[in-house]
Amino acid sequence: MNNLNLKPKNVLRGPRITEKAALSADKNNVYVFEVTSDSTKKSIAQSIVEVYKVTPSKIRVARTPASKVFVRGKRGVKAGVKKAYITLKKGEKIEII
Repeated sequence: MNNLNLKPKNVLRGPRITEKAALSADKNNVYVFEVTSDSTKKSIAQSIVEVYKVTPSKIRVARTPASKVFVRGKRGVKAGVKKAYITLKKGEKIEII
């Protein structure tokens, strides 16, 4: 296990602010965060508790692979990302903005 030295504040890269994420936060109390690629559900839960002072009831993790792009006549690679969907209990809230 190479992630034993991860500090809780180093796991979260930041919230993923999109229209879909904002709607899921309002309706279902699910918040989306970008996390480091070697983070686990336990380390994500610990960092959420430490940083935002709320306890997650469920955590789902999804990886988006890197994709090839072609912009202005040049080829490139759009980096992949690991996302964590964090469900909170009713009444709990995370103030992102």
